[in-house]
Amino acid sequence: MAQTQPPTPSDPPQNWHTLDLKTDGYFGISLNPAYEFVKGKKSKTVLVAIIDSGVDTLQKDLQGVLWVNPKEKPGNGKDDDHNGYIDDIHGWNFLGGKNGKADLNETSEEIRYYYKLKGKYANVTSAPAGDEKEYAYWLTVKARRDSTTAKSTKELAELQPDMSALMVTNGYIKKALNLGPNASFTIKDLDKINSTNDTLVQSKYVWSLVLQQEGRTATNVSTLKDMSEYIEKLNNDITPNLTERKEIVGDDPDVNDGKPYGNNILKYTDASHGTGVAGLIGAKRNNGYGIDGVADNVHIMVLKAIPNGDEYDKDIVSAIHYAVDNGAKIINMSFGKYLSPHKDWVDEAFKYAASKDVLLVQASGNDNLNVDSVPQYPNDTFLDGSATDADNMINVGASASLADTSLASNFSNYGFKNVDVFAPGVKVTSIDTDAEFNTADGTSFASPIVTGIAALVLEYYPKLSAAQLKQVIMQSATPLKGTMVYKPGTKQLVDFTTLCKSGGIVNAYKALEIASKMKGER
Repeated sequence: MAQTQPPTPSDPPQNWHTLDLKTDGYFGISLNPAYEFVKGKKSKTVLVAIIDSGVDTLQKDLQGVLWVNPKEKPGNGKDDDHNGYIDDIHGWNFLGGKNGKADLNETSEEIRYYYKLKGKYANVTSAPAGDEKEYAYWLTVKARRDSTTAKSTKELAELQPDMSALMVTNGYIKKALNLGPNASFTIKDLDKINSTNDTLVQSKYVWSLVLQQEGRTATNVSTLKDMSEYIEKLNNDITPNLTERKEIVGDDPDVNDGKPYGNNILKYTDASHGTGVAGLIGAKRNNGYGIDGVADNVHIMVLKAIPNGDEYDKDIVSAIHYAVDNGAKIINMSFGKYLSPHKDWVDEAFKYAASKDVLLVQASGNDNLNVDSVPQYPNDTFLDGSATDADNMINVGASASLADTSLASNFSNYGFKNVDVFAPGVKVTSIDTDAEFNTADGTSFASPIVTGIAALVLEYYPKLSAAQLKQVIMQSATPLKGTMVYKPGTKQLVDFTTLCKSGGIVNAYKALEIASKMKGER
């Protein structure tokens, strides 16, 4: 008998990503049946590292969940465990500098490298002898830079008037609601405004549209903050600050010398993204607060390496090595970019993680691109040809809540060869900084849901290797053959199985069931 779908609200339930399609009508990961499956079994704590924008370490839903370095004494200003990092209690900030500063805003990789190579090649029409490889890379960088600046300029021209309008109408709404200068309002608060004043009616209409689009947890403050950060990112591409890294961090990101750098401060103004990622993986379950993370017995190591802009390859390499050397068994990587000038360094770090049996979970990206033809970095197609599909890496696309033509999100990257699975990534709610919530779209949230499932499996079946964890995740995603969906970014109907290697969406219950029948290799 066919299941009756529930009526489609503007927003799915806050916990839809955990629900079961057959029971609840939402295409979540079947988390309740998963916990029923392991009920009464003992679990073993799993250490998960997240390479991200930092985390609010005081967030109530993460207390007792954050990793505590057992060999480091907090606040004594000493490197007690002799790993090169002073007071690294919950992890490390590879964007940090002296006096508590951090390199929070960066430009795109192609912008950085355009200016790095411009002086040598801008007036050259053919490759100088001996520099053929670098010149070819210059041409790639220049083409990508030209595309990026053109796109950023166009978007900026469109967004700045919108931002100005929102700032003005924001003032009218707050005045009507008798709110202070720093107070926030939600879409529900707009219902309190009953006025025939044309300006106020128009302001209410504008903010109703914006907040409805942003999702259930959106406020005027979060909306303006997100928009401001995005405008700053666009400006960074057009008029980049190319000295901030050197001035703040003090290192050379093009020199991978293994020397420690950064600081131990993990929360700055940009910690929202990383806090949400951490929450989806392991926020305290059943505590009547916040959300319930996917995994119930994890410790989360925080590695800040992602600015507002493109990450540096060196920071990703350093973060992976730190995570592996300090015992992480799974690393979540919700970031990506179009160019990787030091891909050989990143390939080495991936191989190092594989040699230590560590699983890497990577967000596929949000540009509705086929990554089989337009590569995103980092990836596991190694330059030396040793791998084109590492058995310790999972690449994740984003799916929506209902089993209809919109099941594959309209923004998600995809690729039959290079994207492994899909997971919930549309209107997913997690915790945010300062005891708030954040409902967001993105493969950045799909990835930690998969990381959470992998951690949950490893908790109860600790002898499974990284390769076996990947196998379990892949097999849990039942191929949706015959399910026709819109190809991301288009209205072209395609079979869901053409969008990723597994052809399906991850399922926590099935993953545990499969794992229970496997003989561990660890």
